[in-house]
Amino acid sequence: MRLSVIGCGYLGAVHAACMATLGHDVVGIDVDPRKIDALSRGEAPFFEPGLPELLAEAMATGRLTFSTDIADAAGASVHFVCVGTPQKDGEYAADLRYVDASVTSLLPHLSAEDLVVGKSTVPVGTAARLAALVEEVGASLAWNPEFLREGYAVKDTLTPDRFVYGVAPGDAGKRAADVLDTVYARALADGTPRIVTDYATAELVKVAANSFLATKISFINAMAELCEETGADVTQLADAIGHDERIGRRFLNAGLGFGGGCLPKDIRAFMARAGELGADQAVAFLKEVDAINGRRRVRMVDLAREVNGGSIKGRRIGVLGVTFKPNSDDVRDSPALDVAVQLALQGADVVVTDPEGIANARGRYPDLTYVETVEEAVRDADSVLLLTEWKEYRDLVPSAIGELVAHRTILDGRNALDPTVWRDAGWSYRALGRP
Repeated sequence: MRLSVIGCGYLGAVHAACMATLGHDVVGIDVDPRKIDALSRGEAPFFEPGLPELLAEAMATGRLTFSTDIADAAGASVHFVCVGTPQKDGEYAADLRYVDASVTSLLPHLSAEDLVVGKSTVPVGTAARLAALVEEVGASLAWNPEFLREGYAVKDTLTPDRFVYGVAPGDAGKRAADVLDTVYARALADGTPRIVTDYATAELVKVAANSFLATKISFINAMAELCEETGADVTQLADAIGHDERIGRRFLNAGLGFGGGCLPKDIRAFMARAGELGADQAVAFLKEVDAINGRRRVRMVDLAREVNGGSIKGRRIGVLGVTFKPNSDDVRDSPALDVAVQLALQGADVVVTDPEGIANARGRYPDLTYVETVEEAVRDADSVLLLTEWKEYRDLVPSAIGELVAHRTILDGRNALDPTVWRDAGWSYRALGRP
């Protein structure tokens, strides 16, 4: 099948490469010539495990090409819209200009019976509005939300845990579902669940899922606040309640909270859209979810001040990790980077390292000191902060690192380390929500 993928950022580049690997002929289209040049050379424009190898495999087959010309989408029978929906400046609402521009620019190149498939995360009501435009030229529209996790995007695309198709009613919707079944035939044959529903439900699935995950993370971080006041241990608390199969242990890891390009902006856009619909009270709890998440960053800075004798001015602080999560180079709304910047603004001598995120962090905050290795970051440090739980940081040997620092003080912002091991090596260990 010939497919086009409009937008070759994180979502689109992965989707295009995966679809070509599955045997489809794919053209990826983006307005950024530098991104297209890199992809055309088989180079991933961002860090995602497994993507470089997948690009090389797909390019070698000749089934994957990239272009800056939307006219190259002509001839494809399915067109995936994979552009971003960032938060509007100064507002909670999602900025839909890229989605709207993609569909509008695609219209002249559509043929009757073509299927436009939205994968971008959009406010409910967007698909119905765009479907009317697409139907004017004889094509149809489906909404097929993505559920990718950064660091696992290739796996999540090739072997997803479910497909959701939002389609029009009647025969048009059935035809759209049949086309998507053809696109995803391999995963469906392997037993991936498939839910066919209306546009509104499909749009709500993604934001509802992200809101639930954000709520679960903020819940355990709210418990961490209580644990700090009572002397309880939030990690043991999470273990205990996580054994309840109705709750589960995943996403109950207290720490700095969530960040990145999805969860924060998605829950805010959800609140904004609910307000427009007059249903703002239904998601009013998300304001506190967002607030708890922000308080974790403030608390980490306070804790750094506390372990440094009440002031961080002039103190040398080694920061391990600035990406919002491991296995990513993404620093958008990163709690780790936010804490590092706040420490520097309050007078600390902050030295930062990260396996993949330094270039992006430097682009946003060039005044921080960035180094390539853990050893450089912690040398002569008065305290060390683990802010992103990369495996190489979880596996550090406390005795070896202890030979480099000025004071053996570590703050575990992700509850990723074994406090007993570090304390036995002579370190003062502190973490959010733990005694």
